[in-house]
Amino acid sequence: MTDTAKPPVAARRPHSFARHGITVEDPWAWLRDPGYPDVQDKDVLTYLEAENGWFEQAMAPRKALTDALFTEMKGRIKEDDSSVPQKDGDYVYWRAFEVGAQYRKWYRRPVAGGADQLILDEPALAEGHDYFRLGAMSVSPDGRYLAYAIDNNGSERFEARIKDLATGELLPEVIPGTLSALVWTSDSKGLLYGLANENWRTDNARLHWLGQGVESDVELFHEDDEGFRVSVGLTSSEKWIVIATGDHVTTEVWLLPADNPAAQPLLVSARKPGREYEVDEHDGTLYIRTNDAHPNFRLVKASLETPDQWEEVIGPDDHFYLTDFTLFKGFYVTEGRQDGLDQIELRDYATHRAKRIPFPEASYSASLDDNPEYDVIKLRIGYESMVTPDTIYDYHLATGELEVLKVQEIPSGYDATRYETERLMIAARDGTPIPVSIVYPKDLPRDGSAPLHLYGYGAYGIAMEPGFSTTRLSLLDRGFAFALAHIRGGDDLGQQWYLDGKLDKRTNTFTDFVDVAKGLIERGYTSKGRISISGGSAGGELMGAVMNSDPDLWGAVVAHVPFVDVLNTMLDETLPLTPGEWPEWGNPIEDKAAFETIRAYDPYGNVRAQDYPPLMVTAGLNDPRVTYWEPAKWVAKLRATKTDSNILILKTNMGAGHGGKSGRFESLHETAEEFAFILWQLGMAD
Repeated sequence: MTDTAKPPVAARRPHSFARHGITVEDPWAWLRDPGYPDVQDKDVLTYLEAENGWFEQAMAPRKALTDALFTEMKGRIKEDDSSVPQKDGDYVYWRAFEVGAQYRKWYRRPVAGGADQLILDEPALAEGHDYFRLGAMSVSPDGRYLAYAIDNNGSERFEARIKDLATGELLPEVIPGTLSALVWTSDSKGLLYGLANENWRTDNARLHWLGQGVESDVELFHEDDEGFRVSVGLTSSEKWIVIATGDHVTTEVWLLPADNPAAQPLLVSARKPGREYEVDEHDGTLYIRTNDAHPNFRLVKASLETPDQWEEVIGPDDHFYLTDFTLFKGFYVTEGRQDGLDQIELRDYATHRAKRIPFPEASYSASLDDNPEYDVIKLRIGYESMVTPDTIYDYHLATGELEVLKVQEIPSGYDATRYETERLMIAARDGTPIPVSIVYPKDLPRDGSAPLHLYGYGAYGIAMEPGFSTTRLSLLDRGFAFALAHIRGGDDLGQQWYLDGKLDKRTNTFTDFVDVAKGLIERGYTSKGRISISGGSAGGELMGAVMNSDPDLWGAVVAHVPFVDVLNTMLDETLPLTPGEWPEWGNPIEDKAAFETIRAYDPYGNVRAQDYPPLMVTAGLNDPRVTYWEPAKWVAKLRATKTDSNILILKTNMGAGHGGKSGRFESLHETAEEFAFILWQLGMAD
């Protein structure tokens, strides 16, 4: 297994289990270290290290290409970049990179005038660690304290600290194991947070008073349903602390006065299976976005005295998907998608009539950006498209002017006129039109000769935004088209689009992706075997499924932290995420139909003796979402089963988690490796 002159071979060890009268063989089950998350098993580590050695050996001849791609990608990044400053109370806040830095520094200065103040130094916090991620951070209402949380191994178990911004000193209290936002009480003396339990589930909301020991912190709320997760937040007016609990399909919200967090919590409305809702408050009236009457959600309101008696404000719409709302002092904003296209609308509290902000392109991504204050005369908005770099606007309420504050700078140069973007509709096999966002060089031939990269996700109701990417230019400039498949399972066309790609309809996600690829071939954008595909996490599950079903379509496949061992994971309720995932995938423990559905598409379970396309797989040893053994088992089974001689490589980040390596240049290098692999396999490495 340590010989890197040939691919590693993981031993088969007999292992089986029976469920619903069916016996499932799993000879690579041993790759799960029983001590996880503390992985110490020598056989497991030896195998992962052997795979890493094989990866390095396979990619070594591509080092010059990888380095060239990395240099290109880095050249498109403004190294000393900074955000547009934004006022919040008595200060203006911004963040900035220094030349060569992997991480940001966070600054502020007084509105009344004064020196810039460095409030958080990520490079200093990251020093000495292979991995670093800043989680939640929050400045206290009086501006004196900064609460922040960091993760330095990728496990997503954050450590919260509190800094006195007046002195620069850290307070003595340290809160390990947080997994939530950090929310201040009105008097700046208390901090709410949530701890991750031993199964990496946030089932609580806790209160810490400054100057007291963490051991004396009070649990304000506890969730007994192991499938639910608890979050904490603030209403827009900052008068109320919001404690929300829920899973993928059901929510329940409680409110606490921000000036009296020890008060009896106010229940907005008791949980009802299948109903989601979220709450904000304005002048004693609760505004609630909910899917109780329609999958595309509606907006209702209620009084604080009778919070569960709802009056409709904005009715549901078959073509408009209400995705969010934000309350301000004199007006409010609704966000959504009209037939899949982002819309931002301003509304007054008296009539609720909408004023829509117009955007120029036929396909784009637009949303509210950083708007921390409640009383405003302009809105910060973010906008981009597949050909338009990220642009920050201020929208002036009085005039309707969109003032450009910043356009993403690309130091090595960028000419948008060299590229074209379209939004296509390609029919799935059941006749459903699937949206596809595509960008390509203007001179792209339509004779099927061009390579094309197709990206998909299709799960959890997460839409694929048709945004801008500087790394993508490295493929476009080599003659690729790049397409996003807005397949069912995401909520690109509304919540029904999501519902039509989950549970017993899960295979729609996979067949949509395949049918989009075939539709692009029919339109002459590419041809069979000239398509590279990629996806991560649930998108990695997608990669595994379409490799099993249509292996000859793909010229190269990249699966990042792929969720491919679905049946085994959903059968194991001790894993961190499993109980909360049953509403998404089904509960195969109790439901035989769910067991059969998952078993029929499970990428790992359905690996069979056939030719597979070239495949690159990534994993994270500390990943709490897709555990490292899922990609490891999948690769081991593929290597033992497939009938081709195509390359198969697995890279496990031994000090990182679900998001891969941290730092803007480290993560860029991983993208360069991915693109080098794709170009190599499509015969374009020279």
